[in-house]
Amino acid sequence: MTDLPKQMKGIQIQEAGGPDVLAPIVCDVPTIRNSEVLIKVHAAGVNRPDCLQRAGLYIAPEDASALPGLEVSGEIVAMGTNAGEWNLGDKVVALTHGGGYAEYCAAEYSHCLPWPIGLSAEEAAALPETTFTVYHNLIDRGELQQGESVLIHGGSSGIGSTAIQIAKAAGAKVIVTAGNTEKCNYCLKLGADFAINYNTSDFVKEVGDIQNGSGVDVVLDMVAGPYVKQNIELLAPDGRYIMIAFLGGIKAELNFGKFLTKRLALKGSTLRPQSVAQKSVIAAEVLAHVWPLVADRKVVSNIHASFPLTDASKAHHLMESSAHLGKIVLKVI
Repeated sequence: MTDLPKQMKGIQIQEAGGPDVLAPIVCDVPTIRNSEVLIKVHAAGVNRPDCLQRAGLYIAPEDASALPGLEVSGEIVAMGTNAGEWNLGDKVVALTHGGGYAEYCAAEYSHCLPWPIGLSAEEAAALPETTFTVYHNLIDRGELQQGESVLIHGGSSGIGSTAIQIAKAAGAKVIVTAGNTEKCNYCLKLGADFAINYNTSDFVKEVGDIQNGSGVDVVLDMVAGPYVKQNIELLAPDGRYIMIAFLGGIKAELNFGKFLTKRLALKGSTLRPQSVAQKSVIAAEVLAHVWPLVADRKVVSNIHASFPLTDASKAHHLMESSAHLGKIVLKVI
């Protein structure tokens, strides 16, 4: 397209710090590579890695956009010479390599998926980061099967919300932890079989009672720290421990005897540093296995709050308060 502007509005991290270091700027519209498309952004998801990057606790890859934002919904307005089967004007959602907090964003063509019919811009933008992360970790790496059990920590978060729904769709028994009664009730409404308030109950005892001492097959953990020892205790023989974040700390003391006697597997991953090819494989799997669930409303976006792009700092304040249920998004147009 020849009528694209040369500059756009975006959100910049001025320096490492709290949410208030996010500031509106005017900057150049991204130049796309041969394998990329340029998306006119309608909405952008807000995620924990954005907050970590802003706080200076996570360094973005050298080839990433300096602007935060890992997922968007929008319309393709320009294409590279090797950008697959997309067409100008196609409405898509995309996992991005940063840059989502802006009016325009570049994305690999193979990391884009069709904007699901019937979803708002905010609902669509809230899908890529969580569905890619959950499917890759819970199903691919966690090998969760029908009839198995899974313990999901942080059940009311964006990741947790999606994990509950994908696990239920897989035919698993779903147990979650959350921080208060409202969050537990939210998880139960999403389909969790059991929700444990970790602030008022011993989740190790509760899970043990629920499972009659037999343990769970998979743990999806974004807390780590003090939870590691407890999660290992709760895993059944041949259980899989999937770690995707460490909000509770990066260090823990492990009893490797348990790993040997119970034949446990500990797996960890994070999405953004994976190669273009690796993320393309995940995108294809999500399209094949999760997008039909989205179409059937078996996986839905739960939007807790939407903010104008210029209020990105307010979105980060809310994210870090942990008061939200589901996803937080920025509305761009």
